[in-house]
Amino acid sequence: MSNFKYKSNFITYIIAAFLLFTFHGCGVKYSLGGGTIPENMKTYSVEIFENISPFVSATLSQTFTEGLKERIRTQSKLSQVNQDGDAMFSGVITNYAITPAAVEAGTDMAALNRLSITVKVKYVNRKDDTGESDFEDSFTQFKEFRGQISANESQLNSEIVKMLTEDVFNRAFNNW
Repeated sequence: MSNFKYKSNFITYIIAAFLLFTFHGCGVKYSLGGGTIPENMKTYSVEIFENISPFVSATLSQTFTEGLKERIRTQSKLSQVNQDGDAMFSGVITNYAITPAAVEAGTDMAALNRLSITVKVKYVNRKDDTGESDFEDSFTQFKEFRGQISANESQLNSEIVKMLTEDVFNRAFNNW
């Protein structure tokens, strides 16, 4: 039984090495986040995401912009440049809304609220002459909370931005 386990692990390592060499030969490199980034892509740039939502959170624009920069920096080997990167991200925050998610029994009061944030992102891969990997799409995420938004706003914004930047990264580099 023990001998079978070692043979199984050995075979797994051989298959993993084969796949690694296969993908490396195809001009695609592996990133820390598991994305596939073209070998010829070296830089990225992120423009400031202006908040054009009817309800504005004072720090959301900066929080999202910096969150996206950090996500790409920590999950890829791309270098950040101020403008005209090989991968370019721009866009706007189109919605920041608080809505009731559940009503308290016997009252008109919300027992649970939902904070939703929507960002519209334009991604341009300047290394793809076909433009097939470019996109312009909206991404929405939400978190539910109890009580007043003022007590939870910063924490909720951070959690939602983390989910949104993961969605944007996956769409740009994992084709999701």
